[in-house]
Amino acid sequence: MVGLLLPIFLDSGELTLNEVRPVVEEMLDYHVEYKEYSPALIQRTFKIFIDQFDPAKIYLTASEIEPYFDLSEKKAKQAAQAYQNNRFPDFVVLNQLVNKAIERSVEWREELQRAQIIGNQKNQSVAGESYLEFATSEAQLKQRLQKQLVQILEEEKRKREKEMWGPELKEKIASYWHNRYVRQEKYYASNSPALLAQHILKAAARSFDAHTAFFTHEEALELRASLEKQFEGIGVVLREGIDGITIADLIPGGPAARNGQVEIGDIIVQINGELLNQTSYDEALKMLQSEAVPYIELTLKTTKRGNKEGELRVVQLKREKILLEQERVYHTALPVEGGIIGKITLPSFYESEDGSSCERDMREAIRALKRQGNLKGIVLDMRENSGGFLNQAVRVAGLFMTSGVVVISKYSQGQVRYLRNIDGRIYYEGPLVILTSRASASAAEIVAQALQDYGTAIIVGDERTYGKGTIQYQTVTDSQAQAFFKVTIGRYYTVSGRSTQMDGVKADIVVPTPFAAFKIGERYLEFPLRSDQMPACYNDPLTDLDIQTKSWFQKNYIPNLQPKLSQWQELLPVLQQRSASRLAQNNECQRFLAQLHEMQSLGSPAYANRNWWRGPDWQIVEAVEIVRDMISLSKSP
Repeated sequence: MVGLLLPIFLDSGELTLNEVRPVVEEMLDYHVEYKEYSPALIQRTFKIFIDQFDPAKIYLTASEIEPYFDLSEKKAKQAAQAYQNNRFPDFVVLNQLVNKAIERSVEWREELQRAQIIGNQKNQSVAGESYLEFATSEAQLKQRLQKQLVQILEEEKRKREKEMWGPELKEKIASYWHNRYVRQEKYYASNSPALLAQHILKAAARSFDAHTAFFTHEEALELRASLEKQFEGIGVVLREGIDGITIADLIPGGPAARNGQVEIGDIIVQINGELLNQTSYDEALKMLQSEAVPYIELTLKTTKRGNKEGELRVVQLKREKILLEQERVYHTALPVEGGIIGKITLPSFYESEDGSSCERDMREAIRALKRQGNLKGIVLDMRENSGGFLNQAVRVAGLFMTSGVVVISKYSQGQVRYLRNIDGRIYYEGPLVILTSRASASAAEIVAQALQDYGTAIIVGDERTYGKGTIQYQTVTDSQAQAFFKVTIGRYYTVSGRSTQMDGVKADIVVPTPFAAFKIGERYLEFPLRSDQMPACYNDPLTDLDIQTKSWFQKNYIPNLQPKLSQWQELLPVLQQRSASRLAQNNECQRFLAQLHEMQSLGSPAYANRNWWRGPDWQIVEAVEIVRDMISLSKSP
């Protein structure tokens, strides 16, 4: 959907331009590669500053951005010197250029709306149009803006019944989107030093590498909830539209869902007695997140047709801790001769201060499956797992091996740290398929690569995973943090010494997923770090331990080291052949591959269409069949 063209940057409270250099220097202290804010990084920062303001390239012309996109070495050195003195004159001038571009865009939108040009074009399909280069003239820029607004109307029209579409609704939509543009633009058009400082910090952080970032307080809260899979609130998901702020979804088990009086589609008229008629999505969200009051009072208007349409009702809900159960580990079982095959979905690597974690949930899933029957095989589905806490990856891998190194971390000064599983117990030992995709990243790649290294699992899925082999330190989950950021502090390697950086984890058996249609992965990001290798350490050297600790490890850990197994690799040719034969005869697979080929022929289709495959989940079906093969072949004499 054509939605937010500008990122939402909310006010940062106490943040000033004087805070920029201390925060940047703190991130540099941690960073694995960069230790000074060099002219080269400053050149990147100016480019990113422009990109984060105008990603759709509908505000600025090529001639306007040229001095900043191609910043001379002399100007970069001058900017670096100014930075050392806590001064940012070039960014102030660039911000003035941004303000002028916004004023020009507002004037053009109002002109287009007055002339009723928007929405009157015939046969002008611009769906999915994007621009790789900045406009060469103001005339071209104005044309782009017009097309963008036409596209918005086309998409809004597709959502509605044909008979509802008329001049009044069209005008209402155009007015809504104009106001939405204005609200977003004010975060840049403002001369607030706090907002300028925020924009500089965001651009400077991204200049280090693809995964270093600076966050606002609101962004940090959202990221914390994602990492911990829990948050405090009333359990509603909001959506902004032409009718205002509406209830888009209810979180299962949350206060709103349990109450029974809150319905999807309801329009929120008031929050705690305050009317929302001119309130933005972000302002409404802040009101719901406020910790000042334990209860939230919503005045809702129903949108359901019938006697209740337009009815107002007041609902009072208590804020409470909500677990995002739908984003946590879940499992099912399939019957097989002599027992069952377990399917475990691991959406991310999460943990929270109350002790809940994906490792605990995984252990319980394995135990629950064993209670259901003789657990003869497992498919661990990590196709949409983009990572999470590193220590959780070590612990999850440890469920499928005895003792041994799972991850080797190397930091900026060359320090090497070994992250080990020291439990010594295996919670499951047998046929194991790990299902991955191009979207499987970071901690998911650690688990897949480590268990592939040890020979305890077969990797099935796209040819390779995402390719993120770097470690980030973050302050998002630190309640005492003065600034919220994440910064790349090191690279990781698995026990074989291989890094997943750039190349990802290679599948043993290729069973393409819908993510194969897209150019996603570390190699497609701006400023990715390079990849390298380390010596393998199946025989753990214990070189990072002191004498006393090493003594304990030699006695209790070394005797239980996980051996490198070869059974599944030896059977791999047969497993690959059987899988290829099944897929050649699978009609759904062939239909999928034909559509995949069509998608790939388009070049780089929008990732927003990641749900393009509407057929059955034949990848999980094939993964189960591979486990069946592993079970039968392991019985062979």
